[in-house]
Amino acid sequence: MFSESPTKRTEHDVRRMSRAVKLSLGVGFFMLLIKFYAFAITNSAAILSDAAESVVHVLAVSFAAYSFYLSLKPADEKHMYGHDRVSFFSAGFEGAMIVLAAIYIIYEAIHKWLGGLALQNIGTGTYFITLATIINGGLGWYLVHQGKKYHSIVLEANGKHVLTDSWTSLGVIVGLILTMLTGWLPFDPILAIIVATNILWTGGALIRRSIGGLMDESDPEIDAKIREILARETSKYNVKFHGLRHRNAGTKLLIEFHLLFHENILIAQAHEQATLIEQEIHKAFPLQIEILSHLEPLEGHDEIHQRLLKTDNSRLSR
Repeated sequence: MFSESPTKRTEHDVRRMSRAVKLSLGVGFFMLLIKFYAFAITNSAAILSDAAESVVHVLAVSFAAYSFYLSLKPADEKHMYGHDRVSFFSAGFEGAMIVLAAIYIIYEAIHKWLGGLALQNIGTGTYFITLATIINGGLGWYLVHQGKKYHSIVLEANGKHVLTDSWTSLGVIVGLILTMLTGWLPFDPILAIIVATNILWTGGALIRRSIGGLMDESDPEIDAKIREILARETSKYNVKFHGLRHRNAGTKLLIEFHLLFHENILIAQAHEQATLIEQEIHKAFPLQIEILSHLEPLEGHDEIHQRLLKTDNSRLSR
């Protein structure tokens, strides 16, 4: 039997998520203008690296916006399970963009260091980058919060990218302040390289999560929780279960399992008990869930499968 979570996203939820994506894209363009202006007046390698990361952010958010709207489309004849898994492509793309930005930052920092450092208007540039850091920090927290609230890997990945951008900016600020206090110009490229190394880790983690989702990697905590519920609920009705499988589709959780009933139970009663068991699973998870349960007889269960397997093997041997 098949059941869907009663807690589907409302139109209000979709509007709020859409607003978050648009806000991220708009702020991304604004940050880009601020940082390139700051670089233009300072010629700082660290600020250039920060601006480069913002370019990547705008590209990644644009792709995330497309992925977000695509993931909301209902299932159709060509995509019978819906379009949810595009969320993992989006997270992987954003992670790859972060890694490329980090590599570019390291390259530019070393290039400028070896080519000779010349900075000016450091104080003014620091003010602009500080403003960008504060805005990005607030936006990143908001996006991660919305992503976790609505179980959207697209929003969560985007939020982590924005927070990464704010950490990049913070590192740039530290480098600029140290440069102003000491007069030692190499602080600028050194901090740029340190920050780039840190965001390499963030980008790699997003790629790793994307691959795990596309490969249907199971979550140990979710698995343990489902098994605990099934063990508790099936014992109430003297029912057994096996064949549990589940995967995160990006915006919802898909769960399958078999329920083994005694042969003297009526099909209507078995259906009712299965429904009650599924309801307990729905209650335990706040995200959208689709459950597919298969009802089987407990007595003679293995013998039936063995007999059918022998029949199939004899047909194949002919």
